[in-house]
Amino acid sequence: MKKWLIMLLLCLPMGAQAEDELLMARSQLAFPEAMQALQDSIKGYGYKVSRVQRVDIGLTTMGYKTDKYRVVFFAKYPQMKEMVRRHPEVIPYLPLKIAIFAEGDETILVAANPKLLAEFFPEDSDLHINFIRCSSDMKAILREVQEAGRE
Repeated sequence: MKKWLIMLLLCLPMGAQAEDELLMARSQLAFPEAMQALQDSIKGYGYKVSRVQRVDIGLTTMGYKTDKYRVVFFAKYPQMKEMVRRHPEVIPYLPLKIAIFAEGDETILVAANPKLLAEFFPEDSDLHINFIRCSSDMKAILREVQEAGRE
């Protein structure tokens, strides 16, 4: 149930319905270590973490007892500003975001695939390429956090 709630939160803005439209990773790292690995990896790919939003407050009011749910927002701000300047309709989808939450002794990371947005802008090759790169970077970031738990 917890996993589906987070996936739903990430997918609703993009209208994503199918599982293949999500990027997911499971890490053997405990939540605090996975959170640190995630932020380090995001920075390593040249992005800036803009904020970490607690999601657990709303879940607590629904009866869940956890403090290990977050959404990490990040972007390459000069690139994001240019994308928004040229296409203000992308504002709801930026900055990028990854949900991270504890599940037992492991940590799950889930994100909507930015590649989906590229399909909406085939006429703008720069924007299209930016979303494809973001997707590639996000996959690599998730892979790094996953592999960090195997060390």
